[in-house]
Amino acid sequence: MTTTALTVELPAAVAAVRRATKLCQKVRGAMVSPETMQKKDRSPVTVADFASQAVVCAMLADALPNDPIVGEEKADELRQPEQSDIRSIVVEHVCEAMDKVVDDDTVLKWIDRGTADGSTPRYWTVDPIDGTKGFLRGDHYVVALALIEGGEVTAGLLGCPELTRGDGNGAVMVATRGGGAFQLPLDAEDERDTSGEAVRVSDITDSSQARFCESVDSGHSDQDTSRSVAASLGITQDPVRMDSQAKYAAVARGDASIYMRLPTRADYREKIWDHAAGMLIVEEAGGRVTDVHGKRLDHSHGRRYEQNAGIIATNGHLHDAVLEAVAKALGG
Repeated sequence: MTTTALTVELPAAVAAVRRATKLCQKVRGAMVSPETMQKKDRSPVTVADFASQAVVCAMLADALPNDPIVGEEKADELRQPEQSDIRSIVVEHVCEAMDKVVDDDTVLKWIDRGTADGSTPRYWTVDPIDGTKGFLRGDHYVVALALIEGGEVTAGLLGCPELTRGDGNGAVMVATRGGGAFQLPLDAEDERDTSGEAVRVSDITDSSQARFCESVDSGHSDQDTSRSVAASLGITQDPVRMDSQAKYAAVARGDASIYMRLPTRADYREKIWDHAAGMLIVEEAGGRVTDVHGKRLDHSHGRRYEQNAGIIATNGHLHDAVLEAVAKALGG
């Protein structure tokens, strides 16, 4: 892929996402078990969340020390005395991933590099684990990272350990504004290597032939309305249910043609780290992403999409038809 416009940023981001994704895989392998799942023990995802954000923030700080980062996590919880055991495990995994010994305070400061408010013209946004329930179930989750400049997403990356490529291993989905969307191997001899295969959305123009994605958790989207929209479009295939921004990756590489995240209440506003990276990847793969009213996602209002409601991502060919069906279903 072409990296001329982001010659420093993109290799650093690819390396950070690869390393954080592998860290998450190790945490899940070491800490998630049938017993923890039965007890609904969330400590594995807590460890992976904090450790992943620490690694991404540390690696971006090394390469781009002046760039602010808008992250999902802050380290206040880990500073509490009752969290000392979890904090120690987080630090242990971060030290292993960074291949050096650092103290607790250094790791906590790395995590807190992700507390910017998104008010600057240029910043990164990171979701260290998007799809926490998928992580705990052994299903899809991603490490999401995006660069936003002047209110536009200019680079988007998704570390997708469960989204297999031809070799059966995980993938890193990468896009740059105007540079296309690509699928990179999760494992690479050089973790900064940005070479991979181009991906394109499906060429389906008949909505009745389409498949759509939605969240596994019904609380994340209005699935009753989604079913109504699907029926209106003549879609008969079962939805692809998967956690996280892996749904964007599925649309970008043609595994599905539609992703709908319909508002569960009128005042809810999506968080930028849940969508920025995936949005660009779909757009650069030839698709289209808007809110449910057809408006482009506005990244100029800080940590949330204050001027947008819901998300519609498609292969582009079906977008207007989906918007029309959604408006009808929502009573618009």
